[in-house]
Amino acid sequence: MLLNIKSYIRKPQVAELFSYAVFPDDRSVEEAVQAYESNDAWQLYGYEDGELLVGMIGYEKSGNDLVIRHISVIPENRGLGYGRGMILEAMTKEKPERVIAETDEEAVDFYRNIGFIVHSLGEQYPGTERFRCVFEVEDEPGEE
Repeated sequence: MLLNIKSYIRKPQVAELFSYAVFPDDRSVEEAVQAYESNDAWQLYGYEDGELLVGMIGYEKSGNDLVIRHISVIPENRGLGYGRGMILEAMTKEKPERVIAETDEEAVDFYRNIGFIVHSLGEQYPGTERFRCVFEVEDEPGEE
C-alpha cells in the first residue's frame, strides 16, 4: 500500500530513494526535495515492506494525465514488482487516461516491460539519450 511520505521528505531513507531517481549528488537530491516542498500538486508516496521503505513514486496529476516525476526502488528489492505495483496503485488512486514518464536508457526497459510505449527524445544531455514513456489506460468493462 502506498503511504504519503511528503511530510517526512527530509528523512535519510527518502533522500536515499531520491538518489536512485536523480543524478546521485547532494545538489540534485536537494533540488528534487525542494520541488516537492514548493509544489502542492506534486505527490510523493512510499511503499513499505514491513518497516522498510523499499520504494517511492512521485507524480503530479495534470488534466487527465498522471506524470511520473520520480520513481525508485532500493537496489536489493529491484525486480520484485514494487515499481510496477506503485504505478498500478497510483493509477487506481488517480484514475488517469494516460501515464507519462521521462527516463534514461537505464530504466527504459522497466517501462517497456510493463506496457508503456517508448519514444526517443534524442540526446537531451551530452551522451545521455532520454525517452518519453506513455501508457494509455483502457477503460474497464462497463465504464464509459
